[in-house]
Amino acid sequence: MSKSKFVIDKLAKLFEQGLISYKDLSTEIINILKSKKEEIIFKLDLPTKEELEVLKKRIENLENNKKGKKKKSRKVKKS
Repeated sequence: MSKSKFVIDKLAKLFEQGLISYKDLSTEIINILKSKKEEIIFKLDLPTKEELEVLKKRIENLENNKKGKKKKSRKVKKS
């Protein structure tokens, strides 16, 4: 209980001094969240949009090549 009272007292002092307004608080929270988001994305090592486009084109080419090979093959009739 004493720890929560300590935190509440500190917050009350900040509000009394007028250091925190609603706008400042909201922009600070948004900045913190953006920073965390960028940190997580960096840790995941996600590919860029250009890299994804190149990979999509490669996959399409491979699929087209496989379809073309299947069409060219002939079926042999059993006697």
